[in-house]
Amino acid sequence: MIVVAGEALIDLVPSPQPSPDGPLPALLPRRGGGPYNTALALGRLGSPAAFCSRVSTDTFGESLLSGLRDGGVDTSLVQRGAEPTTLAVADISPDGSAGYGFYVEGTADRYFTLPPALPGAARALSLGTCSLVLEPGASAYEALLRREARRGVFTALDPNIRPGLITDPDAYRARFRSWLPDLALLKLSEEDALWLAGAGAGADRAAVTAAAREWLAAGPAAIVLTRGGDGLTVLTRDGGEVAVPGERVTVVDTIGAGDTVNAALLHRLDAHGALSYAAVGALTGADWADILRFAARAAAVTCSRAGAEPPFAAELAA
Repeated sequence: MIVVAGEALIDLVPSPQPSPDGPLPALLPRRGGGPYNTALALGRLGSPAAFCSRVSTDTFGESLLSGLRDGGVDTSLVQRGAEPTTLAVADISPDGSAGYGFYVEGTADRYFTLPPALPGAARALSLGTCSLVLEPGASAYEALLRREARRGVFTALDPNIRPGLITDPDAYRARFRSWLPDLALLKLSEEDALWLAGAGAGADRAAVTAAAREWLAAGPAAIVLTRGGDGLTVLTRDGGEVAVPGERVTVVDTIGAGDTVNAALLHRLDAHGALSYAAVGALTGADWADILRFAARAAAVTCSRAGAEPPFAAELAA
């Protein structure tokens, strides 16, 4: 089982149809949150998956849990609370990329508490996004990461930086570096890597690679960098580097694309028998090319439709 821990929220996405009430678009509620999308994508790909979070008992919360159950995701690790569901208002650019404004004060997922040890069937734990920023829940998720890593569980992180939520960037960067010894896999976008490295606006891909190599030395077995339509690159502790191009597709929006990559990486690593630190280190260049191509294909499907709608296994097989 792959456990995904972190927030579930509702994305308010602009409708493609003009609003009858004037220039402001109607906002359509969509289930979302980076960890939520990752768990759903794992379920749709056929991986045994469980979601670990704190979800509201309001109507949005019930819909979020229903979506996970429909996707075959175990929800027995979900805590419940009467506080409202977090809302994220998406702003879609002409190229399909998305920016977000968040309504997070007093919401249910912020009050997540450290659960008992994960079930014995749990072989991997994936975390990321807002859950590792917003206290007091962030400290509980951090404690979960450290505890399970020291139990030998395969750990994966996608920071998925939302700068508007990070009040002290330097403190967050230091906290991020403190997680590296407890990680087996780090996945992040080029933009997130530049932000975490504190690089200036003129920094290039060489700066991203240099930062990633420094982070590798601190702990992870591999780092996967996403480059939007340009594809994905993996850097490994032995100095290896493998890159694959992106899959060409008509982009509707990019909501959930990175989360789909998270799930696809874990799913395909499992198919290679590589959900362990040592096994990741033993993967060949050809193995990584297969894993990255699978992730690129999965992300392309998500980008081809509105909102975070990751593919089912049958879609990728076709």
